Amino acid sequence: MLLHIPKVLESEELQAVVNVLNQSQFVDGKLTAGQAAERVKSNLELGRDQPQRDPLAKIIIGALHRSEIFNQAALPYKIATPLFARYTAGMSYGSHVDDPIMGAPGPLYRTDVSFTVFLTEPDAYEGGELTVRTNWGEQQVKFAAGDAVIYPSGTLHRVAEVTGGERMVAVGWAQSVVRDPAQREILYELGQARNSLLKSSPQSEECDWVDHSYINLVRMWGEV
Repeated sequence: MLLHIPKVLESEELQAVVNVLNQSQFVDGKLTAGQAAERVKSNLELGRDQPQRDPLAKIIIGALHRSEIFNQAALPYKIATPLFARYTAGMSYGSHVDDPIMGAPGPLYRTDVSFTVFLTEPDAYEGGELTVRTNWGEQQVKFAAGDAVIYPSGTLHRVAEVTGGERMVAVGWAQSVVRDPAQREILYELGQARNSLLKSSPQSEECDWVDHSYINLVRMWGEV
C-alpha cells in the first residue's frame, strides 16, 4: 500500500528542520547504502556524527507518532532514526529494495514500512520524483513540504535524477507490529470502517462486530 499522509510536519517544525539542515554538513550518501544500493546511490546525507541529527530525528519521529494515518497504516512497533538526504542537480538514487534488517552496530530492527517526509516544495526542484513500483505500474511521488509517503519496504523504488534546484527529504523505516503488507492493508481499510462506525453509531451491533473483528485480527497477526 502506497499512502500519502498530508501535513505530517507542522509549519513551525518544517521550518526549524530546514533551517538547521541548511547550516549543516552533509557527506556522501553511499556511506549508509547497502551493498546493492551503493552502486546506484548518488546523494548527500547529514553525517551520523553531527550533533543536530538526533534533535532533528526527534522532530520527525514525534510527528509520525502524532499522525493518526501513519499509526493506522504502519502499526509501528519501532520507528528508526531517519536519514536526512539532499539531492542537487545530477543526483539520483537508482532502483533498489531497502535492506531487510538495519540498525547495526546498535539494536537491530526489521524494515517493514519505508517513509519519506518531504522538506522542500515540489517547485523548488526539477525531477527528483520518488518512483515506487506497484502491481499497477510505477507511481511517481512528489508531495508538498511537510507531507509524507509510506510504502512496504520490500518494494522496488528509485529517485529520479534531479535536473535543477535542490530536493531535501527525511527518509526512514518502521518495524511494524504486523509484518505482512497485505495484512496491514486489510487492517487499515477495516480500521477506517471501524473509526467511522465508532463516530456515527458507537452503540450499534454493527460497530461491535467490526470492532471485534479488527481487534482480534490485530491479536492474530500482531508480533511484539
